Amino acid sequence: MVLSMVEKACRKCHYITEGNVCPNCRSTDLSEDFSGLVIIFDPENSVIAKNMNIEKKGRYAIKVR
Repeated sequence: MVLSMVEKACRKCHYITEGNVCPNCRSTDLSEDFSGLVIIFDPENSVIAKNMNIEKKGRYAIKVR
């Protein structure tokens, strides 16, 4: 039997994680209901990261419900 982890997005910073606590901002306010995905490799030089107020590289949801 294989248990698969469900990805969740943080409602505060939109970081996508499989855990129950956001490793980015330490929030526990996570949702399985999110859409869109952006991967940030270089937050300092990324226009998208600046628009989304992202300071750390990683996977982020576009919209979290």
